Amino acid sequence: MDQSAVTEKNTVSPPKSVAEALLSPTILEAIPDAVVAVNQQGVIIQVNSQTEALFGYTRDELIGQRIEVLVPERQRPQHHQHRANFHQRPKIRRMGSGLDLYGRRRDGSEFPVEISLSLIGSGDAMMVLSVIRDISDRKRIEEDLRRANEELERRKSRELRDSQNRLALIVDSSQDAIIGKNLDGVITHWNKGAEHMYGYTAQEMIGRSITTLCPQDHVDEIPGILEKIRNGTRVEYFESVRVTKDGRRLNVSVSVSPIYDAEGRVVGASAIARNITAQKKIEDQLRQSQKMEAVGRLAGGVAHDFNNLLGIVTACTELLRTRADAESAEYIENIREAAKRGASLTRQLLAFSRRQQAQPPQVLDLNERLKEEVKLLRPLMGDDLEVVLLPKTSTAIVEADAGQLDQIVMNLAVNARDAMPHGGKLIIETAMSEFDETFAREHPTMTAGRYVMLAISDNGVGMDEGTRARIFEPFFTTKEMGKGTGLGLATVYGIVKQSGGHIWVYSEPTRGTTFKIYLPSAEHKLGTAPEAQAEELPARREGTTILLAEDDSIMRRLTRKMLEQHGYDVLEAADGKAALDVLGTDHATVDLVLTDVVMKGMSGPELVLRVIGEHPKMRVVYMSGYTGELVANQGVDGAMRLLEKPFTRSSLLKTLDAALR
Repeated sequence: MDQSAVTEKNTVSPPKSVAEALLSPTILEAIPDAVVAVNQQGVIIQVNSQTEALFGYTRDELIGQRIEVLVPERQRPQHHQHRANFHQRPKIRRMGSGLDLYGRRRDGSEFPVEISLSLIGSGDAMMVLSVIRDISDRKRIEEDLRRANEELERRKSRELRDSQNRLALIVDSSQDAIIGKNLDGVITHWNKGAEHMYGYTAQEMIGRSITTLCPQDHVDEIPGILEKIRNGTRVEYFESVRVTKDGRRLNVSVSVSPIYDAEGRVVGASAIARNITAQKKIEDQLRQSQKMEAVGRLAGGVAHDFNNLLGIVTACTELLRTRADAESAEYIENIREAAKRGASLTRQLLAFSRRQQAQPPQVLDLNERLKEEVKLLRPLMGDDLEVVLLPKTSTAIVEADAGQLDQIVMNLAVNARDAMPHGGKLIIETAMSEFDETFAREHPTMTAGRYVMLAISDNGVGMDEGTRARIFEPFFTTKEMGKGTGLGLATVYGIVKQSGGHIWVYSEPTRGTTFKIYLPSAEHKLGTAPEAQAEELPARREGTTILLAEDDSIMRRLTRKMLEQHGYDVLEAADGKAALDVLGTDHATVDLVLTDVVMKGMSGPELVLRVIGEHPKMRVVYMSGYTGELVANQGVDGAMRLLEKPFTRSSLLKTLDAALR
C-alpha cells in the first residue's frame, strides 16, 4: 500500500440512512463498475466488490483510507482541485473532460479511468459516490482508430485492406456502441456493439441520420455536437438519452472525436457510447430512498403531535363517560369514534415510510367493513358522484389490518374522484374467486387457492398504456403540481403485497378504470377469530404509586385523573429532568415510571437509562404518539411495554396492571 498517501485509518461512521442504502447488495453490487463512497473529509466509507477486483485492495484495506490511495502521486494535486470544484459546483457530474485521469492499483500499476460523481445526502450527511470505470479498452480503441486512419491515407494497397479488416475486428469486438458518421450526421459505420445496444443492424442504419437514435427532446443537441467536430473539438463523456429500435429509452455516456484525413482536414466523427441506464437507475434509487426517508421523518413528527392532541380528546371522553347522562353519552361516544378514526389516519400516514408498527392482522368480513367505509365515502365524493356497493357474496372473510384495508379503499376512491371531474359512478364490488394450478402456472406470482376479490371501478377519463405501466411507482403522479404526492398507489401496492394479495389494473382512455385486488380467503380461520368482548377494567390498585413523565400539560393532567380514579397515587413530572428530581426524593415509594418517548430536553429512553442505572428493578411503561423506526432509534428496548397514543382508559389501566404483575 502507498504509505505516502496513507497515515492512520480514520474511524468512519456514515449517517445511518445513507450507510444502509450503500450496504444494500441490490444497489452497490448491481453496478458493473467500481463504486467508492467518500465522506466530506475525503475518507473512504464503503466500496463494492468491483472496486476490490479493479484496484487489488480488499474492502477492509480501503475503508478508512483517504481516496488519494487510489490516485497516482503525480495526479493528486489535480485530484484535490477537481474534488474542491465538485463540492463548490455539484452539477459537475463527470471528471475527465480535457484531462487524462489515471487510477493506481495496489501493486503500483496505473490505468486510465473515467469517474462519475454523485452528491448524496444533505448537511453534515453529505457524501460523494464515485463510479470508476476502467477505460483502457476505450483508450486503446481510440488510439487504434487514430493509427488506422493514418494508415488508410498512407497506404492504398493490400496493407490498407489488412488494416481495415483489423480495424473492423477491433471495433466490432467492443461491447460499447462505436458509430462513424460524416459531418452531416449521416452514419457511415455501425459496429456489433451498436447493433446489440440499439437493436438496429448495420444495413438498417448506414446511410441514415444519427438523429434516428435521438428522442424528440434530445434532437437539438446533434447540430451543436457536429459544429464542434467541424472545428476539430473533441466532445468527451457527456450523458444523454437515446432510443432503441423497439422504443426503449437508454441513458448513455457518449464521447465523440473528429476523424482527420491525410491533409489534417476533419472529414467525419467517431462516437463511442456506453449504456449507463442501470447505473442511472441505481442513482435514482438512492435519491428516491432519501425522499422516502424525508417523508417518513415528516410523517413521524406529524403523527407525534397529532396523536398527542387525539390523546387529550380521548382522555376527556373517558373521564366524561362516567358522569354523563344518556343524551350526553351519545355525543361523547361520537367524539370517541372520531378520535379513533383520527388515530387510524395517522397510521395510514406512517405507512408511507414503513414507520408504522405492524398491527396484528385480524379475521374480518370485508363486506361489513366496506359498509362502514361507504358511509364515510359518500359525503366525501360529492353530490355529483354516485357510490355503489355490490357484494356478490354473503361474506368475504379475509385476514388483514382493518385500518390498512380502509386506506386501500380511501386511496382508490380519491383517485377515482379525481378521474371524474364532472361526476360519475364509483362501484365497489366483492366476490369469491377460486384459482386452480393451471391459472397459477400462467400467473407465476399467484398460488392456487380461494381468494376474496375486491374491485373498485369508475367511469372516468381512464389511462393510456404508458401511464398504467407506472402508476405504482413511488412519486409518479399525473396530477398537477401541488395536488398529488405520487405516494397513494405505491402505498396501496405495498399494503396488498404485505397482506399476501395481488392487484391488477384495467384501464383505457375515456373508458374508466378498474382495480381488482385479490386477498387470500380466511374462511377457514373463522373458528379462531377473536370474539368481541365488553370493556372490562382490571381491579383497582390502592396504594400503588406511578411517576408520570409527560411534557404536554393537558395530556399529563388527564392521564393523572384517569389513574387516580382507579386508585393509583400519581407523582407528576413535566420532563425527564423533573422526573429524576422526583425520584431523588421519593424513589422508595415509586412502583412504576410511565413516560412519554419524545419530550423536550431529556427524552424518555434517556430518562429510563438513568432510572434503571440507579434502580434496576424499577418497572417502566413507555407512551408514544407514534411507533416504529424513530422509537427504535431513540433507544427503546423492544422488551419494554409501549402504550400507543391516543389510548383509552381501559388500555392504559390494562397495560399498567400487566407491567406491575
